[in-house]
Amino acid sequence: MAPDRQQSPAGKDRAAIEAFLRDRGAARMPHPGGTLLEHLRRVQQLLAEWGASPAVQTAGLCHATYGTDGFAPSLLPHTDRATLVALIGEPAEALVYLYASCDRASVYPRIDGTTVVAFRDRFTSREHRPTPSDLRAFLEITAANELDVLAHNAELARQHGPELYGFLKRVGSLLSPAAQDAVARRLA
Repeated sequence: MAPDRQQSPAGKDRAAIEAFLRDRGAARMPHPGGTLLEHLRRVQQLLAEWGASPAVQTAGLCHATYGTDGFAPSLLPHTDRATLVALIGEPAEALVYLYASCDRASVYPRIDGTTVVAFRDRFTSREHRPTPSDLRAFLEITAANELDVLAHNAELARQHGPELYGFLKRVGSLLSPAAQDAVARRLA
């Protein structure tokens, strides 16, 4: 690899990941704070600042690839997971899928600060229990995503900030101390 190529947090070619996201329209897709690509970069940066693992940071950079329960546009069909696995690796892609597939109306009320949570997959309607580490990663990505969205949209912050704060406080120690601090500083 050429010395001027920046590595992604998981050691993958960051330029290739961002080129993939741009090729799929992320740099043209409006999102609070500019474009989806700008948002994805900020989410990854927050996760890095909080000390998240390389796979979690890469998942944060790609978290909206399959769309989400709160953001319908997708960059790649969730049925084409092999494409993203080849680009970012299986651990990071599995977190992207977990994030994208979450049926928030079903799952969020079940999250109570313990590591045993039944997740409903919005694509398949099946339920499963993520591992404690996957649940923590999901929640870190959720916190980073939501904090960035609310920081760039005052109306959404007014409408959803108090509810989000309650949810993320309920999560408790499943979030890293750095994420807990960011939630308290930005939403309390």
